[in-house]
Amino acid sequence: MIMDYSRSFTTCFSKIFTAFILVSLPLALLPQTSFGSYPYAHCYTNTENFTTNSNYETYLRILNLKLIAKSSSSGFGVTTAGHYKNQKTYGLFLCRGDVSATECKTCVSDASIEISNRCPYNKGAVMWYNYCMLKYLDTEFFGEVDNTAFVYVWKRNSVSDPDAFNLKTRRFLGLLAEKTYADNNPKLYAAGEQRLENSTTLYGFTQCTRDLSSRDCKACLNDALDRLLDCCDGRPGGRVLGGSCNFRYEIFPFLDD
Repeated sequence: MIMDYSRSFTTCFSKIFTAFILVSLPLALLPQTSFGSYPYAHCYTNTENFTTNSNYETYLRILNLKLIAKSSSSGFGVTTAGHYKNQKTYGLFLCRGDVSATECKTCVSDASIEISNRCPYNKGAVMWYNYCMLKYLDTEFFGEVDNTAFVYVWKRNSVSDPDAFNLKTRRFLGLLAEKTYADNNPKLYAAGEQRLENSTTLYGFTQCTRDLSSRDCKACLNDALDRLLDCCDGRPGGRVLGGSCNFRYEIFPFLDD
């Protein structure tokens, strides 16, 4: 199913200065993967670029192969490649909490190819699909909240009562977030649905990368949810995709797409 979406890329370089790059494209213009998902990417520009046939390029290829191998048995994994600190690369993948191991591996494999097309010489990049995200950097980032890059995705049409809808959506996602960072939830993932008064049903999920503590997951999701109005004010569907957490909501069931 091809949905009518727009997207926005937001990169936060520091607490003082934030640069915004806004892009709006129909999904029909984006490449489609074998399982019907569309990719969104962020290339980190605060790191040096690498060159063709360099050691870093070799290590990055090894890193991606290691992540793909891990994805066949787990929905989340971290690894490194390289021997020297200034050439070492660090990476992780996270698959949506409801997808199978086969779907996870396919998604990570596709992401490892597409990310090199989107960010060909960047030493740091992150890519999101419906089923997974893939991220790598030239510095160790495991266990740290990444608030330096976000992608906003939203439906172009609007609901009839934006203020009421925004409030209900924020409350719904907030409840899911509480379940996500609960101490007894090692997957740091929660999904659910909520019936609204006008016979509309909200569907959604919230998720964090599993290298985060519950406390850091909470901080990440709170930050992401605070961006709801910037992203999706009055929109019947939307996503905020971050380097450490993400959420999505729709007014139709989507967890099998």
